[in-house]
Amino acid sequence: MSPADQRAAYRIYLYLGALFITSLVVSNLIFQKFFYWNPFGEVTLFGAPLFEISVGILPYPITFLITDLISEIYGRKKANQVVTAGIFASFFSMGIVLLADQVPAIEGSPVDDNLFSRVFALSPIAVLASMIAYLFAQYVDIAIYHFWKRLTQGKYLWLRNNFSTFSSQIIDTTTVVSLLCVFGVLPWSMFYGLVISGVIFKIMIAFLDTPFLYLFVYLMRRRFHLERNDEIDLEF
Repeated sequence: MSPADQRAAYRIYLYLGALFITSLVVSNLIFQKFFYWNPFGEVTLFGAPLFEISVGILPYPITFLITDLISEIYGRKKANQVVTAGIFASFFSMGIVLLADQVPAIEGSPVDDNLFSRVFALSPIAVLASMIAYLFAQYVDIAIYHFWKRLTQGKYLWLRNNFSTFSSQIIDTTTVVSLLCVFGVLPWSMFYGLVISGVIFKIMIAFLDTPFLYLFVYLMRRRFHLERNDEIDLEF
């Protein structure tokens, strides 16, 4: 690969990392708002409405699409590095928000202390649950992705994309809801309904992102003249 191609590949990696971190941080900032999505009507599962979900779930699937793309083009090590950076960015952003919540607002502030706290004062337990689940899910997603890539010798991109995402999303949803129930944030009566609802929604999104992964992988391989099992080495 020429030096110019190496620089271009590195810039794309940085942009993908920026999109990943932004999606992750935003999902943690907005998760306190919930909405209904009723494509199948008003259905309940174990007492919990189907697809009564947090808006934080909307940017979250983008993170798995990006890690799969980085895994395919740049390799497992670079995908894990982005995940680690995302963890650091999430905790750092949460720290800034908590600090801002402690600073008293002036009398003429458009947003007073109560409003700011209601919107941004994050539950430490909820943040911890989200981060632990994220940590498990993303590393599992990358590991399973590369397991299937080795097993199929680089064939069947749809298989490793979907199998890795399905497995990681089940772990993510189950871990978050379990921790929230253990710490009393949610009642155990809602556990099964929330887990099943969250997993079904995330699996549906995973199916939808597969064509985009094919498109982006095709464009990257064409741009950098990569064969099916080739990866870009960014180590200098």
